Amino acid sequence: MTRKLPPLNALRAFEAAARCGNFTRAAQELFVTQGAVSRHIATLEDWLGVQLFERGRHGIRLTPAGERYFASMRVALDQIEHGTRQLQQQSPDEWLLRIKLPPTFAIRWLIPRLARFHALHPRIDVQITTSHKPTDFDRDDIDVSIHSEPSPPVGPGYRLLFRETLLPVCAPALLRREPPLEQPSDLAHQALLSSLNRPHDWQTWLAAAGAPGIDTRRGLQFENAAMAYQAAAEELGVMVGLLAFVRDDLASGRLIAPFDLRVPTEGGYFMAWRADRPVPQRVRDFESWIAAEAATSEA
Repeated sequence: MTRKLPPLNALRAFEAAARCGNFTRAAQELFVTQGAVSRHIATLEDWLGVQLFERGRHGIRLTPAGERYFASMRVALDQIEHGTRQLQQQSPDEWLLRIKLPPTFAIRWLIPRLARFHALHPRIDVQITTSHKPTDFDRDDIDVSIHSEPSPPVGPGYRLLFRETLLPVCAPALLRREPPLEQPSDLAHQALLSSLNRPHDWQTWLAAAGAPGIDTRRGLQFENAAMAYQAAAEELGVMVGLLAFVRDDLASGRLIAPFDLRVPTEGGYFMAWRADRPVPQRVRDFESWIAAEAATSEA
């Protein structure tokens, strides 16, 4: 048997207006205009053949019939909301966090810290995809994207994790070999290691160091910076790295910084998520955790 139901958009407008006691606040809650709310309620009153609101100079007030209808309508909508929440909690994807980020960030920064996130949020399962391509949230099945940006992105749905600071690093044994590496100009006689995804880092650091004439095209170039860091640890040359990715290696002595100069850039690593819909709890939990981790690692 076909249900005889009034227009559902009109019901939503009525419930919001009755609860808020104001067409304007109801419109703001529903992300529509005040005129749209007024038209929806007029449509509902025509459909029912009953006046639901008294309209006056000082605002609106439910009629006795409107109060009875609102009471029953609120119960029905509460039941729908409760059933929806239960269904979402039972969904296996509700606690599956899909993260897309560059391989170097994953290997050298996120994965060493991920056990701490799992300890805090054991019910959240994490799925990691590595890519240097920007995320299209309309096409990619991704909750969170982390990428390097040359300047802060504009608009909502972004959070700065940390700024980029460049510095050369190498294996300690490299300093004990010839040719000597005592000043930036000595890099002209070393194999320069770099990532194909960051072709200008050496130029930026050398310019700040007062040694812009060194040919940065010579040396070894790798598909991603994680491979270049490994090559530096294996004594293949000097890598221009990001401080955030080599802090642990510098602390352990696996890598050393032959020069004191550290060059901050305008860029940074940012977390991004969809800003055009409610943010899931798993994303909010991850954002809070990674922001605290980033602040601690930069301290």
